[in-house]
Amino acid sequence: MDIKNLKERVCKAIDEHRDEIMALGDSIFQEPELGYKEYKTAAKVKAFIDKKIGIPYESEIARTGIIAKMPGRGHKVNLALMGELDAVVCPDHPHADPETGAAHSCGHFAQVAATFGAALGLKASGVIDELDGDIEFWGVPAEECVEIEWRNELRAKGEITFLGGKPEMIKLGCLDNVDLSLMIHSQTGNTCKTAGTSVGFVSKFVKYTGKEAHAGGAPHKGVNALNAAQIGLMAIHANRETFRDEDTIRVHPIITKGGDLVNIVPADVRIEAYVRGKTMASVLDASKKVNRSFEAGAMAVGAEVEIIDIPGYMPRINNEQMNELFAANCAELIGAENIGYSAHGTGSSDYGDIQHLVPGIHPYVGGAVGVEHGSSYAIADPELLYIVAAKAMAMTTTALLANGAEKALEIKKNYKPVYANKEEYLAAWEELMK
Repeated sequence: MDIKNLKERVCKAIDEHRDEIMALGDSIFQEPELGYKEYKTAAKVKAFIDKKIGIPYESEIARTGIIAKMPGRGHKVNLALMGELDAVVCPDHPHADPETGAAHSCGHFAQVAATFGAALGLKASGVIDELDGDIEFWGVPAEECVEIEWRNELRAKGEITFLGGKPEMIKLGCLDNVDLSLMIHSQTGNTCKTAGTSVGFVSKFVKYTGKEAHAGGAPHKGVNALNAAQIGLMAIHANRETFRDEDTIRVHPIITKGGDLVNIVPADVRIEAYVRGKTMASVLDASKKVNRSFEAGAMAVGAEVEIIDIPGYMPRINNEQMNELFAANCAELIGAENIGYSAHGTGSSDYGDIQHLVPGIHPYVGGAVGVEHGSSYAIADPELLYIVAAKAMAMTTTALLANGAEKALEIKKNYKPVYANKEEYLAAWEELMK
């Protein structure tokens, strides 16, 4: 089979539908939603599938998730392409939701457009009928691990187990029959970059309880929970010199509630925090130090502290064979001189959990400007952000599944999973969080 011809056909189909693909991304950008609440975004994706692609899908997976399925000519492997539905909190962004502060200053809107744009190209070109594997297209909720207190309430009600959408979908069995996975992430600049490694993390919800009293007239009758929190935070800072450089530990807490009234001794103070690191062993070592610090703050002033550790995300471990394939296809689109190669990054993604079970990559495609997760983040080059990204995903998919899915089967054979199945993965998180 002439793979070059197949890739030309799928790219031509994407070009013919560029306006619809861009419109999907722009529409999602204009109406950002936070994780596990992406109802409007999910509706837009479903409408796009119904009107433009015409393939079956399941929805309301892990609250708002979507999986659309496209069978190939043969069924040798099952490849999942993923895009993330949620936004971050950035109330100063010019396109932020005025009520929630949600804003698409991370690029997930473009991921979704590229993922389902690739689906449209593969279907409309007829290339899917000449590939020897099946494809799933995932719209995944809640990649950004925010609103920890609210999500922990969902956990307490039994509505979710994990803060992130991909671990939740793993738990639900969505990955059970998937052999490989592919997604892209938008970035600033005008290049494409291969996927590098990243840190994993655990998340924490911390509640200090003190005793209320008149802050001016009788502070000696109270127990100041805010002082306890401040001492706990300073104790964390005192531990930072013990974090090894090679572990790339990051601890970044925020106080989400500092008391109730300014003239009352604070008795209810709440903190959300991440502890990140290059390996889960280093994360857990740092996590113990952080918990010890929070406890020290309570002990110092006689307050009480409750620390809830919640499973976060595992580090990303990208597949080098897939990285090389993606880079080669991007080079065909924008030139080899515009391809970069990522090393280790200190951000996190729940895609790392996927990669502990199946081979996958999380490379980057440019087209944005400004500061990621900041108010200046904006679309600069929609052609690169949407269309090149969709073509790169579709071309890489074609290369993986053509000729008897030879390349995909080779990658699957060479891959040694960290966890053999969902049960091992869930047991690992349970053991890690003891």
